[in-house]
Amino acid sequence: MDELKNIAEKAHDIIITGHMKPDGDCVGACIAAYNYLYNFYPDKNIKVYLGQMPEKFAFLDPNKEIVSNELPEMQPDLVITFDSNSVDMLGKAVKLFRSAKNSVCIDHHISNKGYAKNNFIDASASSSCEILYKLMSDDDIDLKIAEALYMGIAFDTGVFRYSSTSKETMEIAGKLIEKGVPFYDYLDKCFYQRTYLQAQLLGRTLLTSMLLMDGKCVVAVITRRMMEFYEADTEDTSGIIEQLRITKGVEVAILLYETEEQEYKVSLRSNKCVDVNKIATYFGGGGHKNSAGFMMRGSVHDVINNITEHIEAQL
Repeated sequence: MDELKNIAEKAHDIIITGHMKPDGDCVGACIAAYNYLYNFYPDKNIKVYLGQMPEKFAFLDPNKEIVSNELPEMQPDLVITFDSNSVDMLGKAVKLFRSAKNSVCIDHHISNKGYAKNNFIDASASSSCEILYKLMSDDDIDLKIAEALYMGIAFDTGVFRYSSTSKETMEIAGKLIEKGVPFYDYLDKCFYQRTYLQAQLLGRTLLTSMLLMDGKCVVAVITRRMMEFYEADTEDTSGIIEQLRITKGVEVAILLYETEEQEYKVSLRSNKCVDVNKIATYFGGGGHKNSAGFMMRGSVHDVINNITEHIEAQL
């Protein structure tokens, strides 16, 4: 199949974008799509807008020629969105999406109802990058495209540990490795390597975490005061929720990240029986069965009590 090439064939001004605060799957899909389309259509005006791209994925755009932090001033013929389960998740790019002549959504979130004119949504897929791979011709995937796709798949599968990892996921990853992806180096850089500051923040967060429900739930809070003390930014919190999730005996991990006074970004991870997407959807967020998130206002205790009530109902 070469659906992606056909999608862009009649468009000249093309915007590729994803959700606010893009993660590895979102970044990988956007950069892979850009490189693929540029190889076929070098004369088209193709732009990638991602707001602020995480530094750890900068190697996918080493010369900073692909991803823009500034919203392009244009009325696009086509907008392609990745890894965004709703229009609201596009942030500033909503303006371009609504003014576009045509739109395409490529996503794997079960909560996505299909908000674009053309939708490629597969909730059984491990990642948006897995869906994107199947919209490309394998023969036309070069090393740069393979690197971006591989990292996106690795990110959303927790390096192939999550239940969303299927036989097909592994087969696709294998084909991408055959293109020459130095996966061993990239996985270290993106998933396991930490700065000393990040290690300190992780240690502080784990030290102040709490076990609830007879050890089936672990909760941790990252306050603005902690972030200021360590001079950390949002990217420095990456991986902390996963460290909480793998605590022995824990079914659900909750990480509260304070964004404003009595306002928290809530990240949820589960191991087996709890569907955290249902909980996140109830509170206006979304995600997947084992990984989801949302925003919530209130005191720390109120937020935790509201969430754990839903977890207890499922347990």
